[in-house]
Amino acid sequence: MDITDAALTPEPDEQTTAKQAVRRSVLAARRALSPAAVETAAAGVRARLGDLLAGRRGLTVCAYVPIGREPGGPDLPERLAAPPGVARLLLPVLLPDLDLDWTAYTGPASLTATPRGLREPTGPLLGCAAIAAADLVLVPAVAVDRDGVRLGRGGGSYDRALVRVTLDTPVVALLYDAELLDRLPAQEHDQRVHAALTPTRTAWLRPVPGWSGRDV
Repeated sequence: MDITDAALTPEPDEQTTAKQAVRRSVLAARRALSPAAVETAAAGVRARLGDLLAGRRGLTVCAYVPIGREPGGPDLPERLAAPPGVARLLLPVLLPDLDLDWTAYTGPASLTATPRGLREPTGPLLGCAAIAAADLVLVPAVAVDRDGVRLGRGGGSYDRALVRVTLDTPVVALLYDAELLDRLPAQEHDQRVHAALTPTRTAWLRPVPGWSGRDV
């Protein structure tokens, strides 16, 4: 759910240019996937999320509505919202400054299309700080590396939002298998994730007590 029409720095530097190149390559590979491959991957991601949530109860989860060929599929919120694991699901609302506010998900009918091509919840806004109450944060990504560096679409929305997440809350990026890379270009403002969840595995990159373990 990242946005492409704004950058965090006015002039591209070497790292920004390198990010743009990786982003173009990865998104081109996504566009080349067949519909069957996209659906198979979405089912795998949902299965891995089920494993991640197994045995947990009453969580507040911040997630998002995948668009296009983002892993997880457009019905991801409906599947995540099923109890008992998730008691409250918060979804983002993009603000004019590209920061993220949050609204409780209350079902598919609560989502509406926006001029930017996103699908957002229509309920009362809870404030940008609502993400701090999450027990688990799921984020979109174009790619992630082995140090937890996350590459988004370039708008910086999640870099803004993730600074509010508490230190003991896992941040997990949803990816295709080939998008977990050895190394990505990184800048000081980039917020790192704790794990990369793909259709075939959950790779923990940074430890989180009570959550992380061996790659599965």
